[in-house]
Amino acid sequence: MHPDLINALHEFAELFESRGYRYAVMGGIAARILGIPRPTYDVDFTLAVERTELASLFDAAEAAGYHVPTAYRSGWVDTVAGMPIVKLGMQLGELGIDIDVFISESEFQKSILQRRSQHDVGGKLVWLVSPEDLILLKALANRDRDRGDIQDVLFMQGELDREYMRHWAERLGASQTLEESLRKFDESAA
Repeated sequence: MHPDLINALHEFAELFESRGYRYAVMGGIAARILGIPRPTYDVDFTLAVERTELASLFDAAEAAGYHVPTAYRSGWVDTVAGMPIVKLGMQLGELGIDIDVFISESEFQKSILQRRSQHDVGGKLVWLVSPEDLILLKALANRDRDRGDIQDVLFMQGELDREYMRHWAERLGASQTLEESLRKFDESAA
């Protein structure tokens, strides 16, 4: 993983912790740690933060050298897979680092933060989503690389809480992708 990406991860983890925000790293970085390493060029978080606190968070990010798009500064919040998100970034030479912050407002995201655990990433402990929650997030995104990440996490983590995953997959509308992924894994392991 690129050193600047690890530095960005550490900076935001420290920023969130210094403000008392509960967070969990998800996306490609979590897939690298819980599955099989692959390239990734952004840092994704789920963050328990009130929308009224975003301006202050943006100020701190800009003070650290990150760019906050004007639309987010004006109060707009995007949505991906039904989850509210704000995006920040930094350009380091030819490398662009994207920081995607999913605002924890749904019951599923609250569950993610209850189930998170700490892992060493680049010499520092950071909070990561559970393997089950990463699989659910990947099933929601449902791109080719996400389905590949699901297989890698299943392979590396062994037996996981399928009842938990099935419960949330049904509520999130991701049952078909989860069941196809579990069936594919089971067939390859047989």
